Amino acid sequence: MANGLRVVIIGGGVAGMETAMTLGRSGNREIETTLIDKGAVHYWKPMLHEFAAGTGEQSRDCTTFEEASRRFGFRFIQSALASVDREKHEIRLTNDKVVPYDMLVVSLGSRSNDFGISGVMANCTFIDSLPDADIFHEKFRTAFRDAVAEGRPLEVGIVGGGATGTQLAAELCSAIDLAPGYGKEARRKTLRLSLIETGARILPAFPERVSADARRQLEALGVSVLTEAMVTSVDEQGFHLKDGRVVPAELRVWAAGVRASAATALFEGLEIAKGGQIVVNHHMQSTSDTSIFALGDCARIKDSPLPATAQVARQQGIYLGRAIPVIAAGREPSTFVYRDRGAVVSLGDYNGWGMVGSSTSFGGGFLRGLAPRWLHDLIFRQHQIGVMGVGRGVSAFLKAHLSPTRPRLDQ
Repeated sequence: MANGLRVVIIGGGVAGMETAMTLGRSGNREIETTLIDKGAVHYWKPMLHEFAAGTGEQSRDCTTFEEASRRFGFRFIQSALASVDREKHEIRLTNDKVVPYDMLVVSLGSRSNDFGISGVMANCTFIDSLPDADIFHEKFRTAFRDAVAEGRPLEVGIVGGGATGTQLAAELCSAIDLAPGYGKEARRKTLRLSLIETGARILPAFPERVSADARRQLEALGVSVLTEAMVTSVDEQGFHLKDGRVVPAELRVWAAGVRASAATALFEGLEIAKGGQIVVNHHMQSTSDTSIFALGDCARIKDSPLPATAQVARQQGIYLGRAIPVIAAGREPSTFVYRDRGAVVSLGDYNGWGMVGSSTSFGGGFLRGLAPRWLHDLIFRQHQIGVMGVGRGVSAFLKAHLSPTRPRLDQ
């Protein structure tokens, strides 16, 4: 093992974990895999809005990297990237540990894009990681409890009408509706929630019908949906718009735009896209360094960019986990081919829609929305079963539906 091919994966998100799991399943003893992540826990990033609202349960839906490392035979190091020495083929971590590599897989994910707008970094909460979700949940829980106790409204503003922002708005409503001691009446009386989108409609990646239906659903929940509303600055009072309006918000969330992790800037000399992604070929290999691969949100396939979604990241991770043994054997692997399996958006238990291809949608309404809502969950459970195993994965699925999380906002 010590003399085998050293594959080092930086980032244990969906793409990185799928690569490590696929390599582990291959049983190739000539490959030594190391996975590095600054956190101790692997999570499904599309669930962050649920953890932020308190409607998701981390103890049920996350798994530790240590547990996964034992299951799939990789070494896990909890740390973050500090520097890269491409000539020596080694990286230095923030704990000063030096890790040599033969193949370096970069799967550092993405972050929201503040677009250089004044006050965003200082005055907004981001939901880009599990710690971010935890921080926001604590702020929301405390602020809502205090607002109810003082008999005043709680103003919350979310910028970004894509899937994250739209679903977070619904989950916050759901958290209050389901929380013991509160419920729908407390939500109607206390929550003043605004969803702000620069474009002409929310959920722009979906057909217009879905955007319109989702807007109506949110407005029925009391959410103020503002479209064609460009934020020019943010302060402690709220969001200042280009047309002169101010959207007051005690809690301010920025869920707009996508940029690669800031750590990709450490890869000096590589071809980097405008959004910070490492440019790769159709083998997910850097166009500048054949020993470096990049996946998911921090990668951009040259001339064939793909959306920053978990579906893309998962397929790329599985592909590379299969391609690495082929490359190690001195052969050229097949090229990566993305298979679009559609998209799903779920507004809590209120509604849901799915999309097949680029224009055909389904769902909408409580009953018709059941299929996309279940599909939304099953996509995650497929990955979860792969990570945890069939027994634990199925158990987590059953617990989620037979004994759903009851958000606690009063403690």
